[in-house]
Amino acid sequence: MDHGILDEAYRRLHRTGPEFEGWLSNHGPMAVEALVRHGHDRSVHRWLDDYLRRLDELPRGRGPIEDWREALGDPKRAGDWLAHFDRELRERPWREVLGTWWPRLLPGIAAGATHGVIRVGHAVRALREDGSGPDRVAELGQALGYWAARWQPVPGLRLDAASRPDGPDVATALASVPRIDDRTGGIRQRLARLSGVPGWDGAVAAPRPARTPADAERGLAALVHRAALDYLRYGHENPVMLVHAVTAPTAVLRTLPALDPALWAPSLTAAWSATAAVTAVYAPPRGTAIPVVTPGTPAEVFARAARHGDAHVVKLADAVLDAHAATGDERVLAAAGYAGQLI
Repeated sequence: MDHGILDEAYRRLHRTGPEFEGWLSNHGPMAVEALVRHGHDRSVHRWLDDYLRRLDELPRGRGPIEDWREALGDPKRAGDWLAHFDRELRERPWREVLGTWWPRLLPGIAAGATHGVIRVGHAVRALREDGSGPDRVAELGQALGYWAARWQPVPGLRLDAASRPDGPDVATALASVPRIDDRTGGIRQRLARLSGVPGWDGAVAAPRPARTPADAERGLAALVHRAALDYLRYGHENPVMLVHAVTAPTAVLRTLPALDPALWAPSLTAAWSATAAVTAVYAPPRGTAIPVVTPGTPAEVFARAARHGDAHVVKLADAVLDAHAATGDERVLAAAGYAGQLI
């Protein structure tokens, strides 16, 4: 892969804000990282030429973040949060900053329809695998700042999972997630309704908690795998939003190696809540079985997603390639092609 192209793309994107048209997430940094990661360097700038036209300028700041707890989840402070993390990452190593802020941000995993944690996951992968160049460090700061500005908990989420009794595995738990009845409005309005759904409090606490870091890693891999297969059953209901049931836990899984292992178990709990919440508010009560055709090699699957060009299709293809590498299950690769048909 060409690290120079990724850094150039980041520099172009860092002149834009983390959102546009009110509160739509800027998918550019996530998509270009995936494109470069899978060898589609040459298409990055052409893709960006088109995508940048829709983006907004960087938000202006109001003043330094002094009480971070009070400022969490305040989108009007987005510019301040971006400046805050830019300063922190100039003063401290990126792993140290991530280790400090991950447990603070994790309870608000629903931020920006889960795009806060997803963007962080892509940024961490670039840093871990490609080195800590200044543009990659800056991207982590932008990702953390966006997460902080849009910080939003999933109703009923509690991260002290170790105190819970054993429950079902994630696949069984995901099959039992209840659904909201009122499906009007966007994800923020829908998430707010979860606290009134019968069975939701039990569902958000349902899966077997991780007792060790290895348990957490296995649980996250199983969650991504199951969510990818569920996209084949439910994706037609809301093809874009249901992508996040897969990409959010994928981002958490990718971040684990950069974290203290003591943070892995609560990371699984938070990732579970995100996937369960997206499923509850967007998936239909019953899925539709679709014929699963062998989609080709992983490289061919991603190449089709890159040609399609939609950021959600690209990011889902990137995620299911990870799931396929972890499990060998070719069915998950079909989810990317299905998204390409639907979106």
